[in-house]
Amino acid sequence: MDDKRKELLKGLPKIDEVIGLLGEKGIDEKASREIVLTTCRDVVQKLRDSILTAQDNQLPALSTDAAAARNVEAIIDDLYHYKLKRLVNATGVILHTNLGRAPLCPEAVERIAEVGRGYSNLEFDLAQGVRGLRYDHVSRLICALTGAEDALIVNNNAAAVLLALNTLAENKEAIVSRGELIEIGGEFRIPDVMTKSNSILREVGTTNRTRLADYEKAIGPNTGVILKVHTSNYRIVGFTEEAELVPLVALGKQHGIPVFDDLGSGCLVDLDSYGLQHEPTVREVLATGVDIVSFSGDKLLGGPQAGIIVGKKDVVARIKRNPLNRALRIDKFTLAALEATLMHYLVPEEAPRKLRSLKALTEQLRDVKKRARKLINKLKRTNIPDLTFELREDVAAAGGGSLPTENIPTIVVTIKHAKIPSNRMEAKLRQAAVPIIVRVDEDQILLDLRTVAEDEFGFIVDALRQILAN
Repeated sequence: MDDKRKELLKGLPKIDEVIGLLGEKGIDEKASREIVLTTCRDVVQKLRDSILTAQDNQLPALSTDAAAARNVEAIIDDLYHYKLKRLVNATGVILHTNLGRAPLCPEAVERIAEVGRGYSNLEFDLAQGVRGLRYDHVSRLICALTGAEDALIVNNNAAAVLLALNTLAENKEAIVSRGELIEIGGEFRIPDVMTKSNSILREVGTTNRTRLADYEKAIGPNTGVILKVHTSNYRIVGFTEEAELVPLVALGKQHGIPVFDDLGSGCLVDLDSYGLQHEPTVREVLATGVDIVSFSGDKLLGGPQAGIIVGKKDVVARIKRNPLNRALRIDKFTLAALEATLMHYLVPEEAPRKLRSLKALTEQLRDVKKRARKLINKLKRTNIPDLTFELREDVAAAGGGSLPTENIPTIVVTIKHAKIPSNRMEAKLRQAAVPIIVRVDEDQILLDLRTVAEDEFGFIVDALRQILAN
């Protein structure tokens, strides 16, 4: 080791000295001694590592105790800053997985606050004064909306698939078409979920064509379930064929094998009437006689993250008894939000007006354009120099693995600054107090009004003022 490195290592800040300086600044009021000590050690260790690994011509400068103390204080102060933030989704991707998918309706937010601020009857039967089941709070509502005999809710749809397969086909075969072995976000694949469920994957058919006869040939003494997976995040077009659910259900009944439809996104209203492509509703699927169906709560349903299992009472009862169910169950906040969300579907025509994600999917283009014009007028009134605004037509996307081939007409407001490149503006908007997430196209910022509400205009104006003032 050369003399310069030795000198820098010898001059590293002393932990006791750094803690002493922090004590004078009242660090004890911000964090425990254990946290302060650990942070000090981490800071000094990083300095040591940088000295040992740097190139000879890139050695760091000598660090003082005071500099290290400031670094430690900044790290501890940062612990008090919320990392999960509200932001404005101006991307036009309605169910944006990275941005939290479906925003909750006001009633769901109110119910979360009401239930969370005190105790609740989460697992207490108020009528009988005995222990109850948490699922009872929403199961009757779900059954009324879907026509199911019973319902169970877990923490997401992947968990629902895992739990159902483990219950129905542990150490047995689950028959599924090769064309339905989907991958969802984050590299989670149906075959991997099946492996973790301890079911045995039995592929049938080909990627583009699977017939009823393929399922029938695969049935044997070790068959546990017939699995149908709705390709909610992609479509196979061209020379294709797939077995319909009704004959699959009949095949299952003939052999005494349950049929499970993983519907994925899950939809409770007819989207056709709003000019969107057909997406099977949960009620429509259950009407085929299928044993169970699973779907998400935070996609087309427009509620909190949840995996909802509905279907025949005896099959759902088996799934409820699975010990794995406890590891996947939802909490009181999800139940509260889901209950409030589902109530809006009691009058189906009201749901698109009450649930923001559903409104964004179904809103008429003329109404999106009205909102875009209001935003432009508001931006013009701010008189921010060097900014120009335009309104133009574009296309939005459902996102969240839903309606993959649907291009939804939308209106965007383009913003261009005479002196600041758009990629720099985009980065600055992401760092605003309330981050604004946008698209960039041809050196312009695009704000897609299909995913921006009018009460978010103030955040956009404030963010532009903030970034252009710095």
